[in-house]
Amino acid sequence: MVDRRLDLPQGTLDVLILKALALEPQHGWALSNRIRQISSDVLVIQQGTLYPALHRMERRGWIRSRWETTDKNRRAKYYELTRSGRKQLEQETRNWQQLASAVASVLGTA
Repeated sequence: MVDRRLDLPQGTLDVLILKALALEPQHGWALSNRIRQISSDVLVIQQGTLYPALHRMERRGWIRSRWETTDKNRRAKYYELTRSGRKQLEQETRNWQQLASAVASVLGTA
């Protein structure tokens, strides 16, 4: 079986987290699971990578957190986007699309 997981380019994790949180507030495990599922198991984010990114993004004011009880009656920290986070997501999405287009152009040359 071929390992389809990829290493993320620097800065990509933030935009993936912001996009996943734009859908609804989530706790860390659900967030990493959502990204893994949407990417068909290609993007697997380990806890040791996820939580430092969440803390960094919270310090920057892009997300906020609150403690809640999960569906399984456990306490978990839920993260949600702030207004600043939505603006950051829009900017990062534009940047990513521009970069992807430029790379595709270079790869498409003979």
